[in-house]
Amino acid sequence: MGAKINQEGNTLIIDGKRKLNGALVQSTDLRGGVSLVLAGLTVRGETKVENIEYILRGYEKFDEKLRNLGADINIV
Repeated sequence: MGAKINQEGNTLIIDGKRKLNGALVQSTDLRGGVSLVLAGLTVRGETKVENIEYILRGYEKFDEKLRNLGADINIV
């Protein structure tokens, strides 16, 4: 999405940008996956989140609820 992330031991140093870009990202757990979806809704361009099984199990009709709020989101 455009942020610079460096790891120093057990610490991540994140140098974000004012405007992030859409990207292909991987969901590895429920909360992280939802965070990626929400971040993807705020960036320029298209974001594709893969491995959404966690999200679909954890939140009933997640995409439909976001669509009702005005999100441009589809499960393919």
